[in-house]
Amino acid sequence: MNINRLFIYILLVGSLVSCTISDFEDNYTDPSKLAETSVGKQFTGMMYSNRLYVLPGYRDYFVVRRITSNRYTQAVGWVNVENQYVPGSAAVSERWDVFYNFMAQYRELQKVYNELSAQEQADNRLFMITAAVYFYDRTQQIVDLYGDIPWSEAGMLSQNGGDYSKSYPAYDTAEEIYTTMLDDLAGFADELGTLEINAAVETDFNTQDLINRGSIDLWIKYINSLRLRMLTRVSGSSEFASRATAEIGEILSNPTDYPVVTNNDDNILFHIHTLGTLMSATDFQSGLEDWDGNLAGKQILDHMVNNQDPRLTYVFEPGLESNGEYLGLDPLMNPTDQNALVLEQTLSFYNRSTLSRNQYFPGVIMTAAEVHQLAAEYYLNQGQSAMAKAHYEEGIRQSIGFYQYLRSISNNADADAPIVPTDASISNYLAMDEVSWDAASSPEEQLTLIAEQKWLHFNVIQSNESWYEIRRLGVLDFDFWVDNSNQQSLPPARWMYPGSEQTYNMENYSVVQGEDKLTNQLFWDVN
Repeated sequence: MNINRLFIYILLVGSLVSCTISDFEDNYTDPSKLAETSVGKQFTGMMYSNRLYVLPGYRDYFVVRRITSNRYTQAVGWVNVENQYVPGSAAVSERWDVFYNFMAQYRELQKVYNELSAQEQADNRLFMITAAVYFYDRTQQIVDLYGDIPWSEAGMLSQNGGDYSKSYPAYDTAEEIYTTMLDDLAGFADELGTLEINAAVETDFNTQDLINRGSIDLWIKYINSLRLRMLTRVSGSSEFASRATAEIGEILSNPTDYPVVTNNDDNILFHIHTLGTLMSATDFQSGLEDWDGNLAGKQILDHMVNNQDPRLTYVFEPGLESNGEYLGLDPLMNPTDQNALVLEQTLSFYNRSTLSRNQYFPGVIMTAAEVHQLAAEYYLNQGQSAMAKAHYEEGIRQSIGFYQYLRSISNNADADAPIVPTDASISNYLAMDEVSWDAASSPEEQLTLIAEQKWLHFNVIQSNESWYEIRRLGVLDFDFWVDNSNQQSLPPARWMYPGSEQTYNMENYSVVQGEDKLTNQLFWDVN
């Protein structure tokens, strides 16, 4: 691995003299203002360093998602080309580098904390718990792309006194990483609710927390919701199955001790409060719209249109020359016909006012809609159909409300006003044959309903998360154009490691090299 590029830590965050975003930005970006650091400043610097892969932005959407998860999930339509199922080196390196620079910030936070006295460490425990939660959330995203990654020994250049020879990290297995994260998160869930917080630290935390703005209640819900996601992800693995069942049951049966995100007021979002600052999204419009990256996929659009989905007019717009008709791009058409259709401008695309031109679009981390569908899956597997149905339907209602919220905060009016859902339209949707819980004739069909609703809710907004769940569940039936010109003729099961690993970390990479194939499934991908 390129130690210079990946493990060099981003140095100290400047002094924060007030809680304003502009003050934070001035101190962070001007090296002349760098002064002594603190746990709180490093905590903010860690969150800030990863912001462009939480807030919607150009590089994440155009460089990475446009050619990978947006297509693998058929959230979008695209013109077929040769080699389209092999993740491009720019996307792979981009995602890898951003994570390891973020990890370096986290390691620097740990270093600062470890140098404190025992009493100071106790006082700053709040920062370390919440930092670990956020770090584990981001870690899961990378593990679910690649599988085994350098982790427990990674990002240690600063701690190793700048000695490169000691800083080349070994790979941890995906199972080991999940075990550590789940163990720690379970402990955090018990600890944070009873933690005695120093008044000065609490004031500092309220200033430095860019995610939940100092709300301990939201952090506790974030912890337990993240546990629910991770436990569900590994629930099909023989190594984790019994643990997942027991811990999910404990979380869902004890909302007093283990509250989760259950409504849109509690969604974990990286909000944009002021435009034109470094805490804003970076060109989401170009990231999604350039090179027709926002075209609607046929299957996702047809599902919404055919079932009169109340989210339709919030999520999609008709093509400019379609006379109001919704039309998605068929992935099985030949490229010549696809190109002709694109040029006609009759294809639908993602709603500009709700998404790409909404300058207040937040970074989406965890939503109530997802949590309810995770709960629905658990109760379905436990044979509790009534409870599963209740969460399934509530998840849909929360998803509808979420898209209404996104449109409500938009400062853009390029798209027509959406059709506001009514109680009747939502009830009608829930009764549709392809949506109705009661119309499903078996648990397998009901699981497919849950999977479809996750897919519809995630679409391009959380397309990586959607791809993980599609791979794990294996129940959604997608048809892809077969690329007979390439050995990888269909979407992959994982990403391969960036070339920098073979160049700079070969000794450790050689241990996993035999498994570094696009067709290798992750341990939780058992379907």
